[in-house]
Amino acid sequence: MSASLSRPRVGVWLIGARGSVATTVVTGCAAVTAGLHPPTGMVTETQAFTDSGLPALSDLVFGGHDTVDCPLPKRAETLTAGGVLPPGVAAAVTAELAAADREIRPGGPTPGDTRSEAELITAFADDIRDFMHRNELGRAVVVNVASTEPASQGPGAPLPASTLYALAALRAGCPYVNFTPSEGMHHPVAARAAERSGLPYAGRDGKTGQTLLRAVLGPMFAQRALDVRAWSGTNLLGGGDGAALADPAAAAAKNAGKERVLADTLGTVPEGEVHIDDVPALGDWKTAWDHIAFDGFLGTRMVLQTIWQGCDSALAAPLVLDLARLTARAHEVGVSGPLGELGFYFKDPVGDGPASLGEQYVALRRLGERLRAAGSAGPQERPQGEGTQEDGTQHAGTQGEGTQGKRA
Repeated sequence: MSASLSRPRVGVWLIGARGSVATTVVTGCAAVTAGLHPPTGMVTETQAFTDSGLPALSDLVFGGHDTVDCPLPKRAETLTAGGVLPPGVAAAVTAELAAADREIRPGGPTPGDTRSEAELITAFADDIRDFMHRNELGRAVVVNVASTEPASQGPGAPLPASTLYALAALRAGCPYVNFTPSEGMHHPVAARAAERSGLPYAGRDGKTGQTLLRAVLGPMFAQRALDVRAWSGTNLLGGGDGAALADPAAAAAKNAGKERVLADTLGTVPEGEVHIDDVPALGDWKTAWDHIAFDGFLGTRMVLQTIWQGCDSALAAPLVLDLARLTARAHEVGVSGPLGELGFYFKDPVGDGPASLGEQYVALRRLGERLRAAGSAGPQERPQGEGTQEDGTQHAGTQGEGTQGKRA
């Protein structure tokens, strides 16, 4: 709503491009552009971001990497059957889904892939550059919406697939957003490369449900001087994310962000844990339950319980569109480095910033004002392909089977 028709189109390159989140992103963007549904859940479509120079939804072009080969129109049919997408919407935007599917390239590494890390990074970067060239794009943003990986094994271990993609984004001259708990740009090799690249980046781990609520309730307890004694939670979910998080190492990476929100808002991590259970019958839906034990005046013991039932893909998709638009605009006006102002969207945000959702929203509004103030300043382009050669090619070996495309 805030972009001129004369502005160049912007690419959104999705890692995990055939997963539930990515399919909902592409379907939703097309449906909103066509006027089939309002942009519910998109903060960038509110009055606060009018005239911030964001690319219009109609100017976004989608592509990406994935290790699965289920076409997007077919994946959208499955999501419709599961109640994630409204009846008739996927059918109405089949052409847009098919166009995006034609721009998806094979990801990796996959079992039996003999390419070195350097070769994988080069191949991924070439795919992104080719996408931009063929579609005559002004710029592109790489967004990781793949399944959660186990934490890195430390120095000398193979680079995680998410980090290979992050390094490829930098090499292609593209900003990078990590919507997952996977290491991505947080890996020391990628962090050094990002610092040298001069590109903006954001992440990690999208804040869509249970942790979104924690970011609101934590400050409430702290500001009211109530003593939280214990905070426990359970997540029941299916789909690709449920399967991926059945791995204890992947679940630990996910829970780290949830704990950080409590530590940052309460000043300490209270007793209690979060359990994640894979329930395949739930499909793309999940239930999150929290049990909060706290003390009031004169030590009176009280309990707050919350239940959140929702669809992660439908919660995540508008955030991904917001992030792509904001990051693309930041790149256009020459902003570089970690976009801490986008902490509103993440459990474990990069850069400095507040932990309270209300304060994070204020910081996001300030970013919108900053982008608006850039006004008619011309794009400050980096030459395509320029970035950094500090891309981790000194590492040997490959990561295990890729899981992009499974995220639910």
